[in-house]
This record gives sequence, structure tokens and C-alpha cells, in this order.
Amino acid sequence: MVKPSTRIGNLMAAEKMFGDLSPRVLRDLETVTMTNTYPAGAILFGEAEPARGVYLVTRGKVKLSVCARDGRTLILRIASEGDALAVAAAISRRGLETTAETLEPCEIRFIRQTDLLRLMRTHAEFTFWVTCQLSLNYNSACREIRDLMLSESASERLARLLVHWLPPGEAGPSCQLKLAMTHEEIGQMIGTSRETVTRLLGGFKKQHLIQLRGSTLLIPNRMALESLITT
Repeated sequence: MVKPSTRIGNLMAAEKMFGDLSPRVLRDLETVTMTNTYPAGAILFGEAEPARGVYLVTRGKVKLSVCARDGRTLILRIASEGDALAVAAAISRRGLETTAETLEPCEIRFIRQTDLLRLMRTHAEFTFWVTCQLSLNYNSACREIRDLMLSESASERLARLLVHWLPPGEAGPSCQLKLAMTHEEIGQMIGTSRETVTRLLGGFKKQHLIQLRGSTLLIPNRMALESLITT
């Protein structure tokens, strides 16, 4: 038997994830949603696997990647709290387009495909929420492709990535962020090698665009870093 306090906690988490959905829909979601925790490096699902359902990130970061036939890996984006993964595949009943791997300890809420489709048939407002997630994921994919293809150099792509990672609330000239990714993973995000990323970061340091203190990246002059972005 689920304790009342646990049910209330789950409902509050659902409200944070699903926003303006009515209490009735939230209660239905709470009955079919499973919550699991994963360590860093756990594979949530793999590219080309059959979709089992939708994964909702409630804590932590998850990298979504694709692999070429020659073994090269491209990281499409980093999902974080509030993101819904594998939505399109779960609805279309097609194979998954990406591999999802946790970058750090994560808490993931999971809705099985059968429950997802049933709730969409039952609740129009939940169907609208799912449609919004599809739109957000599409817009995110377009932005990542645009940033990768329109940047003229690896240096510009790296600068664009670092600026994109900056906390949205930090609009001042000086800011910082935690680097949770290795140089190899950063290279997989901007379509270049680990060695190139290491060289570029070293060049940024020499130009006083960044400072590295362990895993903390300090950007003393955000506008100077943004000046490298030409498109």
C-alpha cells in the first residue's frame, strides 16, 4: 500500500513536470508513472531499439547521441530536468532514433507506451501536452543542426556551445558553469575530435576568454566569447 505522503509527493512532482494539466489527469498519470534512479553512465535506451514508452527527466542530465556506420558518435543534445524523451518513437511505434545515456545520477519517470496512448485517447489536454513536447523536441533538433551546420569553424561551434550552456539567469559580463562532459564528448557535440577541443580550449584560455578551475569554467567576459559567433 502506498503511503499518503508518498502519493502526495508523487502528485507534486507530476504537477511540476506536467504544468497546467487538471488534477484528474495528474491523478491518472500518477497511477501509471514509474520513477527510477540511475547512476552516471546508465543507458536508458538505445538507437534503433523498439520504443517502450516515454522517459521524463526529473533530475540530472542525459545525453542523446547517434552513431554512424564508421563508429563516429554525434551527441545531438543534453536533456535536463523537465525534458521528455522518446516521445515521437513511442507515438509512431517506430524504432528509437537516438541512444540516451545519463551524464550524472538521474531520476527518471517512465510511462509505458500502452499507458501513454491510452491516456492520449482519454484526455484531450494530455494529448495537447504530448504535442507540445513533440514541438519542443523538434525545435531543439532544428536549433542544434543549425548551430552545427551554419558555424564556419570548430572554434565558433565551441563558443556557441559554451554560450548555450550558460545559465539563462546570468546576463552579466562574467559568469560560470560546471563542465559535466569530457573533451571527447564536447567534440562529439560539435563534430570534431577530442584533440581539437583541447587545443581550442587552450586557445580560449590564452585569449582570456575562459578560465578553468577543475570542472568549473569561468567566463570573465561573456560578450568577448559571443563575438566569436558570426551567424
